[in-house]
Amino acid sequence: MQRRATLFGLLAAGLAAGSKSARAGQNPFATHKLVLQLSDASAEKQQLIISVANSVLKDYPNTASIVVVAFGPGVALLYANGPERVAVDSLVAQGVEFDVCMNTIDTIKRKTGHAPKLNPRARPVPYGVPRIMQLVAKGYVLVRP
Repeated sequence: MQRRATLFGLLAAGLAAGSKSARAGQNPFATHKLVLQLSDASAEKQQLIISVANSVLKDYPNTASIVVVAFGPGVALLYANGPERVAVDSLVAQGVEFDVCMNTIDTIKRKTGHAPKLNPRARPVPYGVPRIMQLVAKGYVLVRP
């Protein structure tokens, strides 16, 4: 009986640990891992990021893990009232993760006196570039459209 309880405890701990590591792109079984870098605020780049993510999901519907990392002027994609809000929310619903650099947000706050309102589905990360480096180290392919 005690052995069964110990086994159950180990299984539960393993599942909990697995759910934390599965956060990136939200597909723990992904064989196609993509990180998209967005570091400028142009509408064309924002639309291209959305288009690339949609295309990859279409080609690899069950095996893609996609993380969009926005920093510098690219954080504009993740403003709460941004023009691509619906597209971002749709991609999040399909498992795409959108990371927003809080260092950039802090810089904006220092310059303007207030932080922009962010899409609540955006995932705050301390720094954009180190986040990209972490993902690349985990086997993600970096694309900067």
